[in-house]
Amino acid sequence: MAAGDGGPVWGSGAVTDVATTVPCPTCRRPVLWGPEARFRPFCSERCRLIDLGEWLTEGHVIPEPFEGSMPDNGTEDRWNLGDQPSSPDRSR
Repeated sequence: MAAGDGGPVWGSGAVTDVATTVPCPTCRRPVLWGPEARFRPFCSERCRLIDLGEWLTEGHVIPEPFEGSMPDNGTEDRWNLGDQPSSPDRSR
């Protein structure tokens, strides 16, 4: 790995970490990834709040799985709390 690409630097027997940068998800500016980056992965509080606003107004969403997209492995039975009818016995 070359110096500056975020990987380890091999020198005189010692391995040191090179500062890693990531693009801000909102404005794409480089953000130093480390404890000193107060708003990481964002470059600023402004970009963090813009992203939060997108989630709150449903500009960003996590899609729900559509019917038939998940394999039926019987795991729904473990969530049955007893006040609903249980699913049919599948052992037959």
